[in-house]
Amino acid sequence: MNSNETRYSVRALIITAVIAIIGTVGALEGTGRIDHSDNKDHMPVGDFQAIHLKPGEELRMSRKPSELHAACVDGYLAIAADVDPSFRGILVDYKNRGVRCVRPSPTDIDPAAPPAGTDDEQ
Repeated sequence: MNSNETRYSVRALIITAVIAIIGTVGALEGTGRIDHSDNKDHMPVGDFQAIHLKPGEELRMSRKPSELHAACVDGYLAIAADVDPSFRGILVDYKNRGVRCVRPSPTDIDPAAPPAGTDDEQ
């Protein structure tokens, strides 16, 4: 190897990279470009997955319970933290639609339908 090719050691390059990362984060923090939100309304409570259960199939999941619990709030499934009950959120699907706690009855009145006895053809 030529002496011109080995000007910098690997250790010097690693230290330079670490200092550059720390400097970048410090500069972004100092200029206010990194947002630290204290507003819990816009933070996801967690990332969840549904496990498809087939009849007769054994359910495989961790024996350790999560630190979350579910509750029914206004007809929708809410997930809340055990350690901070005020930290909760409504469970939504991939289209941001709320997951209901109870299956609606087919005899329930559709709230989007016009009331009975009204004439919409006027």
